[in-house]
Amino acid sequence: MNSLKDKFDSIIFDLDGTLWDSTDTVTEAWQTALAKAPYMSDEVMTRDRVRSITGMTYDKIFETLFPFLSHQQREEVKYLCSVSELEILHKKGGTLYANLADTLTYLGKKYKLYIVSNCQSGYIELFLDLHNMHPHFLAHQCFGTKGNPKADNIRDIVTDHNLKNPVYIGDTTGDYESATKAGVPFIFASYGFGKVENGQIATIDNFEELEQIF
Repeated sequence: MNSLKDKFDSIIFDLDGTLWDSTDTVTEAWQTALAKAPYMSDEVMTRDRVRSITGMTYDKIFETLFPFLSHQQREEVKYLCSVSELEILHKKGGTLYANLADTLTYLGKKYKLYIVSNCQSGYIELFLDLHNMHPHFLAHQCFGTKGNPKADNIRDIVTDHNLKNPVYIGDTTGDYESATKAGVPFIFASYGFGKVENGQIATIDNFEELEQIF
């Protein structure tokens, strides 16, 4: 595995599929929400459906899952799902990848750590609160804050915090494309939800491998 020691001053992480897996909880939350909309009574939310849209912006998720809905219906379903998601996640949380805290502690001694995700507002905060992750990260940005694409949010973190040599870690092609648009090198987390065939500067098969390359 290639060493990237001393090449970067900061690491920006994606959240879903990179730091934790909340698929089961989100699936339950969205199914609960769909049951509240009469015109969605026949819809079944599955783990595979949730995984298929991971990494998309919150708006794009519901356009992709429910193209047959009117704009008004889609906005209602999105709202119901967003509320249910945060409520149930607050109770059940997600599954952290193995040795996440220890690895972040190691990385935090040498690098500035951040999170940029395409999630709704409140989602990253919930992750940080539930698992006592606040001490590891200096800041975060998400789609829900300004409605901007991930590339712009990565740029914001880089600019706002005066990062000189950042690297982005994510698990989907969308993550790779966003990092590339933002001018930031990309590391692929292959244990996540997506596939990236080429373009990454490194690939990790589990989160702990970051200690080996950094």
